[in-house]
Amino acid sequence: MTPACSRVMAVTDPTMPLPLEGLLAGGCPLEIEIGCGNGRFLAARAKKQPQTLFLGIERMLSRVRKLDKKARRLGLDNIRILRLEAFYTFYYLLPPHRARAVYVFFPDPWPKRHHHNRRLFSPLFIDALWARLEIGGTIQIATDHQEYFSDTRKRLAADPRFAEIPSMERDESEQTDFEMLFRRQSLPIGQCAFRSLPHTETPLPPLMIDESDEPRERG
Repeated sequence: MTPACSRVMAVTDPTMPLPLEGLLAGGCPLEIEIGCGNGRFLAARAKKQPQTLFLGIERMLSRVRKLDKKARRLGLDNIRILRLEAFYTFYYLLPPHRARAVYVFFPDPWPKRHHHNRRLFSPLFIDALWARLEIGGTIQIATDHQEYFSDTRKRLAADPRFAEIPSMERDESEQTDFEMLFRRQSLPIGQCAFRSLPHTETPLPPLMIDESDEPRERG
């Protein structure tokens, strides 16, 4: 990896907001994918929308390296990659009401009941999600786990800060490896999308995160 060409963002101080200002100059749109795997979706979107900054959040180092290599090989200068926990990133490090879209495709469903508190779409994450989305910004979700899909959809539908909208259409180049596997097996895939609505602003309070209870993306 050549540091000067790397799309991986270096985080020297996890208590400070990400240095995105220079990358978002001139009103450049920001779109974020959580758990971007090897980057099929992110790379396809970045290629189609060169004037948009795409931020991929991925915990697994091997996947970060694959996506970075792919972005450099394809010359995608509008991709940045962050190796951090998605919940922490949204809660503390992103600018307020700046993301035009957030994509969460096939997150870890944590199917065992006693692990449900580790799922990404906790009440605190939904608070942070609304605080980072533009008003009118969208969250796009897809999962093969039907109970997880139903639970997540109900949570967002019950929140007055969001309104359900039709989910996006994605061609094969924008389908993740997980999705392609599930589609080949003819497994049902739940998809939904929501738009952020105007609402009374409530600051996110400081909190201490217990690593054992931390929401996380599929890894």
